[in-house]
Amino acid sequence: MAKEQSTVKKAVKITAISLAALIGAFILIVLIYVIYVAAQYYRIGDKLALEVRNGQMQSVSAGEEYTVISYNLGFGAYSPEYSFFMDEGVMKDGKNVAGKYAKGMNKADVEKNVSGQAELIGEQNADFYFLQEADEKADRSYHINMVERMTSALPSHASIYAENFHTANLIYPFNDPIGKTDAGILTLSRYRVQSAVRRSFPITKNFIDKLFDLDRCFSVQYLPVEGSDKFLTLINLHMSAYDKGGTIRAKQLEMLNAVLKEERDKGNYVVAGGDFNHCLIADQFESDEAAFAAFKSEQVTPDWVKSSVLHERELTEGFRIAANREKATCRGADIPYAAGVNFETVIDGFLYSDNIEVVREETVDTGYAFSDHNPVKMSFRLR
Repeated sequence: MAKEQSTVKKAVKITAISLAALIGAFILIVLIYVIYVAAQYYRIGDKLALEVRNGQMQSVSAGEEYTVISYNLGFGAYSPEYSFFMDEGVMKDGKNVAGKYAKGMNKADVEKNVSGQAELIGEQNADFYFLQEADEKADRSYHINMVERMTSALPSHASIYAENFHTANLIYPFNDPIGKTDAGILTLSRYRVQSAVRRSFPITKNFIDKLFDLDRCFSVQYLPVEGSDKFLTLINLHMSAYDKGGTIRAKQLEMLNAVLKEERDKGNYVVAGGDFNHCLIADQFESDEAAFAAFKSEQVTPDWVKSSVLHERELTEGFRIAANREKATCRGADIPYAAGVNFETVIDGFLYSDNIEVVREETVDTGYAFSDHNPVKMSFRLR
């Protein structure tokens, strides 16, 4: 009996040592991975000069009509059937819902979306394009170079690329790891861009959140105005999305306002556009709540929308919002898209200075065929 007890104790001891060794090895692997991710992370510097590729020679002129389009490409992943793992929502019946995917569903689906986006922007024949979430090289978009594809669709346009998302090999979520990503915002111009600069938006200080959110930025393009010492200043931006309470977006707006004021004080003409991640149409309704209910939905208004409404009174003096209330620009990505079911609102649009005349503005209705955003379009003149 004593011998049997000794054997059992010995087996338990060996099992405990083996288990401790496995746990220790797991902790060591996790620690090494965390160190690797931390070592790979860095913030891209502020006020970086950007390269203008395929430079054009013709300058813009006062009195002529120009068209600008802004389109969040959603890294080519957002087919109508797509939902994103970081998005959560609540149905009006109280059911909680959450997105599924981190990467595109498959390479063929991303290829379909990117091809559709390239064809769409080519058909629009705009003078300027502000494109967001354009992957240059990323596992999530199966290494389809969206920057190259969009610039190839518009060979008569100069291109300016500003990186705003670079990650180590992220193994989360475990069922659909994001992997490595290099992505950014892309500006295309039919007219001469003399110079461009990347500006870094304030972002969250939470290290974990920083790994999965973008290194938010905006790019500033300076286009000489014919017969003048002034510039048409084009600003392509993408503000924060996953920002509880909207505190980071408020800091980003403060910075953007400072740049808008500086450019207008110089006498320049200014158009800023992109994905604001703010509801842009509240001033067109009697209340914010009425703006939230502008589009039929079976979901409750998300908290991030309630905390991120942009009113013209919050802009620096001399600027207005151009956003069309007739058609939503963004759909909730916590569930696949179904008309009248997902929450929809207008978060894509433009700000413009008082020396610019807006001729018309509209939303290009794609039915969210290639992205969770619809393109927005504005025609304008320099006064």
